Amino acid sequence: MKNTVYIISGPTASGKSLIAYYLAKRIRGEIVNCDSVQLYKYMDIGSAKPSEKAMEEIKHHLYSIEDPAVNMTVADYRKLAIEAIDDILARGRTPIVCGGTGLYLNAILYDMDFGDAPDDEERRKELEELAAQRGTEYMHEYLQGLDPDAASRIHPNNTRKIIRAIEAYEQGKGIKDLSECEMNTDYDFRFYALTMKREWLYERINRRVSRLFDQGLVDEVSDLLSRGYSEDLSSMKAIGYKEVIGFLKGEYDLYDAKELIMKNTRHFAKRQYTWLKRYDFINWIEIEQGDTVGEIVDRILGEDHKAEYE
Repeated sequence: MKNTVYIISGPTASGKSLIAYYLAKRIRGEIVNCDSVQLYKYMDIGSAKPSEKAMEEIKHHLYSIEDPAVNMTVADYRKLAIEAIDDILARGRTPIVCGGTGLYLNAILYDMDFGDAPDDEERRKELEELAAQRGTEYMHEYLQGLDPDAASRIHPNNTRKIIRAIEAYEQGKGIKDLSECEMNTDYDFRFYALTMKREWLYERINRRVSRLFDQGLVDEVSDLLSRGYSEDLSSMKAIGYKEVIGFLKGEYDLYDAKELIMKNTRHFAKRQYTWLKRYDFINWIEIEQGDTVGEIVDRILGEDHKAEYE
């Protein structure tokens, strides 16, 4: 079990945080966040962070550690995650990486090289002006035409990374594919991804979105805006936040905002599935309605245990 690191991933609303929590109880584990939005302070409801009770009972790392105005790079995340993993192992406990942000998973699993292009401030300014004029979707399609592999690995809303990838391509230094990356051999990874029938997952997504509104998502977004966090920040473009901002600006009513979040979250779940299927060493955990948390953890550990799964 030396240097064993568990990874619990899967699409949004599949129950990752709950499974990681019960797994941690079983194996004296501590949880390391691998969700790009849960890193930020004041963004608790929309990012569906673990409950305060769960965080009190099991030590959680890299949750609410950064200001929403800060742009957390993959390199920044990797440094913090590896430090947390090493700290947990040094204390004789087991790290459990939990989340579904693909680039962050790669940063832990591989020695990633994003091929930084030489600085060309004039070209970067041109690309930034083009993005401002034509929008992020256009820029993603532009990248798609240049480097489809890079485009498939970058979220369509992440203007900064899209521009960086275009620069890298133009300099002849495209982002490496996973097949070109060396595995991180410092750890014994036990990589699990939760999956379930698509209809049930979508039902869970819709229920979660309704619950987020009941918990005060609109107030949370209003509070962020009142604190001075601009809608142009990468953090504020996350699903749930950008749609509520549209509602607050009067672009549509609350019902439409909720429906838009549900739709965008379902699309995001599809992209997460596509990303996870690229890992040929992943262990898929099929969850069916009626399964208990204990039964799911049993499949991961191969031991008997019972607990209620919600």
